[in-house]
Amino acid sequence: MSIGAPSPGKGGGVPPTPLPSDRVHFAHPSERDFAKVLDFYGVAWEYEPRTFVLSEDDAGHPLEAFSPDFHLPELDLYIELTTLKQRLVTKKNRKVRLLRERFPEVNVMILYRRDWQNLAVKYGMDSAA
Repeated sequence: MSIGAPSPGKGGGVPPTPLPSDRVHFAHPSERDFAKVLDFYGVAWEYEPRTFVLSEDDAGHPLEAFSPDFHLPELDLYIELTTLKQRLVTKKNRKVRLLRERFPEVNVMILYRRDWQNLAVKYGMDSAA
């Protein structure tokens, strides 16, 4: 390094590489926070990469579909976050049940509000409340 050259971290040097969570537009702040935890631990993830058709009309047109929030390819696991009021979780539970019935080979789980709140507290995040 030459004399007078800025040191890394003091306005000079290479800017940090954006994390995957910095490049995605999330529907809810808790999804971004969850993605940041995955980034921190080096877990590969995809955001809403697939939509599963849950029901169709007689002509084969989709009537109902479900796009889980995250896919963890190394675990082949889909995760749906729910930070909704617990009384509104029934709809997501129903969709996950239908997905499991129609696509039994697909691994999917719901991360419930209380579970996400516990993670948020542990990692100092507040968007799950």
